[in-house]
Amino acid sequence: MKEYNIGIEASLDVISGKWKPLILCYIGIGINRNGELLRKIPHISQKVLTEQLKQLINDDILKRTVINEKPLHVEYSFTDYGESLRKILLSLCHWGEIHIDHMNQANDYGVVDVSLFK
Repeated sequence: MKEYNIGIEASLDVISGKWKPLILCYIGIGINRNGELLRKIPHISQKVLTEQLKQLINDDILKRTVINEKPLHVEYSFTDYGESLRKILLSLCHWGEIHIDHMNQANDYGVVDVSLFK
């Protein structure tokens, strides 16, 4: 088992990377099918999406459910354990929206160039 010096290291280990936070936020708001995720997340490849989903499943954050309808499809959702992370990520997303507004207001006064954050 990997050793961590502080809890934030373990948290970041689970959600780190370019794509995991986006995948988790979209699943957190109900976008939970492979094709939907590919459409919502620009520039992610199917291979990378699959790898990231597998890692999140292995970390017990997400679960994969096969829906036996025609056509057959798969949906991803948070596990009971992962649900606590979902709530944190939604709060972080909300804070990010506030931060964008804050930076836009600051830019109106010539303080910060918000294009650096996009």
